[in-house]
Amino acid sequence: MIDEALLKLLVCPQSKAPLKQVGDELICEVSGLAYPINDGIPVLLIEEARKIS
Repeated sequence: MIDEALLKLLVCPQSKAPLKQVGDELICEVSGLAYPINDGIPVLLIEEARKIS
């Protein structure tokens, strides 16, 4: 789980919109991307994100 204070600072690198944690991913509803969290570290690389519907 990502610390709440850190989560408030993180934004989507593509849309600059806020992210929300769902399971082991950070979701951006604006860009439709889900960024993985590996070993507690968010991977905020667009090329590592998966497209969500």
